[in-house]
Amino acid sequence: MTTRDPAPGGAHRAADAARSSTGAPTKGWLVPVVIVSLVVVTLLSGAFLIRRAESAVNKVALSDEPKGVTVVAAQAVRYRGTRRYVGTLEPWQEARVGPQLASGFVDTVLVRPGATAKRGDVLATLDCRNASAASSAIAHQARALEAQQKAAAREASRLGELLDGGFASPNEVEQKLARSAATEAQIQALLAQASSKSLEVGDCLLRAPFDGEIAARLADPGTFVRPGMPIVQLVDRSVVRLTAFVPEIDFDAVPPKTNVTIHLLATGKKLTGEVARRAPAADLSTRTVRFEVDLANNTHEIPVGTTAEISVEVGAPVDATEVPLLAAKVRGKKASIFVIEESFARKVDVDVLGERDGSLFVTTALAPGAHVVTQGRSLLANGDRVTAKVEGASKRTAPLKDAGAPAEKAAVDRPVENAP
Repeated sequence: MTTRDPAPGGAHRAADAARSSTGAPTKGWLVPVVIVSLVVVTLLSGAFLIRRAESAVNKVALSDEPKGVTVVAAQAVRYRGTRRYVGTLEPWQEARVGPQLASGFVDTVLVRPGATAKRGDVLATLDCRNASAASSAIAHQARALEAQQKAAAREASRLGELLDGGFASPNEVEQKLARSAATEAQIQALLAQASSKSLEVGDCLLRAPFDGEIAARLADPGTFVRPGMPIVQLVDRSVVRLTAFVPEIDFDAVPPKTNVTIHLLATGKKLTGEVARRAPAADLSTRTVRFEVDLANNTHEIPVGTTAEISVEVGAPVDATEVPLLAAKVRGKKASIFVIEESFARKVDVDVLGERDGSLFVTTALAPGAHVVTQGRSLLANGDRVTAKVEGASKRTAPLKDAGAPAEKAAVDRPVENAP
């Protein structure tokens, strides 16, 4: 038989009464405190994050911020227009040596490219045994006819003496004289043929027509050649002719005695010279005018058949302003340039005079010393605020120089005046 507690919750109530009488905390107060604390911490953390996010937001429009650019100071120069042409270096004399009358096989070729030859030197020979035999046969025929002609002449003379005594008829005398004359004509014809064959025999020895150098060997022994076919090419480059063509509108730019600057592409050398001659008429198909410059080449340093650039200055020198080519946008005869004024970019349009070696030359409407934008100009609009630095070109030293002569330049890095 089991015994049960008549009041099961009595013991618990007794324990709670004992704890309350002693002052110990209960679980009913601890849970609300923890919850309130977590809520407060969460709210404070959210407020901190919101404040931090708002502080990183840029409330100033990007278009209102100054744009960083690089500028360079424009330079005052003296500018003179230049024309550039491309020409060909040609020898003073050139000959393609080959047979002109005879045909046959090449027997020997005595020279190769680079060899020198004097006038009259034998360059090549042909196998002309056939022409020699024909010449010999004609000579023998001529001698036979000559003997017949002499006999006919003597017979006619004797008949002329018998004519007075009536021992010979006039008709017979005339026939003898005619036969003698015909034989004489045949002899002259054979002599002409013999002369022609002698020329063919002489044509079998190909000689240099002038002092020069062998530029090309166009045939070897065993090659069959006909009249007009070259065997060797001979050039005389003691004087070199630089030939070029200019448009008809530049006819007055290259009169005789005009000074020119020449750049030889084959050797890289630069020479000076003057126009020796100019054609009086333009080519009907290309409408260009030919002119030539003679260059002394006694040392044979200039190769022929190569290319050269010719620079000719035209017009009178004028005052101009020089800027880097990358600082401008050129359209036709106008250039658009951004100039920095009071920390603002201003777009100006000026007339173009020309360009050379990466520089653009414009009229003095763009004041010398103005700061023009080089780097960052593609992002600019007229009136934009800028922050810039001056970067001096590496070839400028003086504020005034001749545009035709190169000058050394020093690099400078300094802030632009009035820049923010």
